[in-house]
Amino acid sequence: MSYVDTELPTIILGLSDSARLSRLTDAAADAFPATAEFLAREIARAEIFPDSQLSHHVVRMGSTVAFREDSDRQREVTLVYPEAADISAARISVLTPIGAALIGLSVGQTIEFPTPAGGRRSLTVTKVRQPG
Repeated sequence: MSYVDTELPTIILGLSDSARLSRLTDAAADAFPATAEFLAREIARAEIFPDSQLSHHVVRMGSTVAFREDSDRQREVTLVYPEAADISAARISVLTPIGAALIGLSVGQTIEFPTPAGGRRSLTVTKVRQPG
C-alpha cells in the first residue's frame, strides 16, 4: 500500500492526540507498516493546536464520526486506540486505513486513501460528536 499523492484536505490535530499518535506509529511500524506510514504522514502534515482550541467539528480520538463512503454507504464509528477497538461495537482503531484517514478531518471534508489491497477509497465526514 503506498501513500496516495492526490490533493489532500487540511487536517487538524490536538497537541495531546498528535504526541500519542506519533508514539503509536513508531510502535506499530513493524506490525502494521503501511497503515503506520500513512498515519505518520497524516500527523506530519496536520496543523497542530492546543486541545482547548479545537472545533467540535474536528475528528479526534474518541470522536463518534458519521461518514459517507464512495459507494454512498453511510457509516458511524467511534475512533479509538487499538486496544479499545471492537468492530462489533463500531469502535475502529486509528491504525486501520479508515481510522487513519478520519483523524483530523472536519465535517464536510473528503479524503481519498489507500487500501491494503492496493486500491483507493474515499470518505466524506458528515457529522462529528465528541465524547462526554
